[in-house]
Amino acid sequence: QVQLVESGGGLVQAGGSLRLSCAASRRTFSTYAMGWFRQAPGKEREFVAAISGSGGTTYYADSVKGRFTISRDNAKNTGYLQMNSLKPEDTAVYYCGAAKLVRVREYDYDYWGQGTQVTVSS
Repeated sequence: QVQLVESGGGLVQAGGSLRLSCAASRRTFSTYAMGWFRQAPGKEREFVAAISGSGGTTYYADSVKGRFTISRDNAKNTGYLQMNSLKPEDTAVYYCGAAKLVRVREYDYDYWGQGTQVTVSS
C-alpha cells in the first residue's frame, strides 16, 4: 500500500508558475513510477506527465511539453511537477499516482492521491 499526498496547488495568473509535490508514505517509493494527471470540470481525467522509478525516463502530454517538468527525489519519497507559463486551460484538479511501470494510461496506476486544485486566471 502506498499513500500519496499532493500539495502546492493554488491560484495563479496566466504566465505564472507553480510547483506541485507528491509525498509518498513508503520508503519503497523508488520502485514505483509516478504520474501526474488532471481533471477539469466536466472533463475526464487526462495524463499530464510520468516518470520512472529511477527518474531516467519521462513522458509528457503534448499540451504541457516544454512548460511542465516532472521530477522526483527518492531520498525524500517525493515527486514534483514544476509548471511554468501556466494557461487558463491548465485549470484542473491535479492528481499524482503510483504504478509499477511508467505509463500514460490512468488505469495502469495502482495508487492515487486526493488531488490538489490549480486555478489559472486570465
